[in-house]
Amino acid sequence: MEFRQGTSEEQVLGWLADLGDSACVLAGGTDAMMQYARGEVSAAAFVHIERLSSLAVVEHDHVSRLGALTTHRFLARDREIRRRAPALAEAAATVGGWQTQAVGTLGGNICNASPAADTAAPLLVADATVELASSSGLRQVPLQDFFLGRRKIDRRPWELVTAVNIIPIADREGEVYLKAGRRGAMVVAVVGLAARLSFDQDGGVSNARLALCSVAPKPIRATKAERILIEGKGSPEAVQEAGIALLEEVSPIADSRASAGYRNGILAGFLERAVECCKSRATLDGSGGNDS
Repeated sequence: MEFRQGTSEEQVLGWLADLGDSACVLAGGTDAMMQYARGEVSAAAFVHIERLSSLAVVEHDHVSRLGALTTHRFLARDREIRRRAPALAEAAATVGGWQTQAVGTLGGNICNASPAADTAAPLLVADATVELASSSGLRQVPLQDFFLGRRKIDRRPWELVTAVNIIPIADREGEVYLKAGRRGAMVVAVVGLAARLSFDQDGGVSNARLALCSVAPKPIRATKAERILIEGKGSPEAVQEAGIALLEEVSPIADSRASAGYRNGILAGFLERAVECCKSRATLDGSGGNDS
């Protein structure tokens, strides 16, 4: 096994172009090294990118551009992230203990493509796009298309994930991330649900974005439940109907953490809580976004 320490994007992209499928990109290593130890990752070379400071830059404008090396610790604690994307901050705060959060990266979390990835659901409701660089230029991929399946992503061997772009919450919007785990936090999600809801002048739901993790082969948007919430303005009846619809959109498995029935049983209650929380967080007078 060869280990290469990258010092610039150009250098790393050149290595990836040469090495192709035989390279494994390594950042914090919280997932990759464990998979390598279990024999799940085989590569001729690890390409380490942790020293590429350009990939740790976070910029805010009409979108927020989060460098691939942004750590979970930063996402959980940064005031601007908590204001613009509170569900993402909440999810990042549940990714393992503080040691994992200090070195684990956003890019690594999505490239690992675990069905239970905590940041995935909040990124999906924030309409995230993934930025991939190669020697020939940049490519943008919507996150929902980037996830192809368990441990499968739309990244070509010669490409490097450089950033994730998200749309921040707007006036009259609220969002939340809810997670069920065997201890509630610092563990792999049994079920994760992110919601971003918009509200009209009367407090009814005017737009809805829902995403789930750990209940399908990849993190998913719950589009049928979204439509029901919008059409029913988020009424109690609509929430109940949307909760039933969630069960038609997921395909949970039974594993050592929970049964499929347990996962299904959580969803309706999570959705009800999420709607209530989003409404309480949204600024309904149009004076600005919420500040968690």
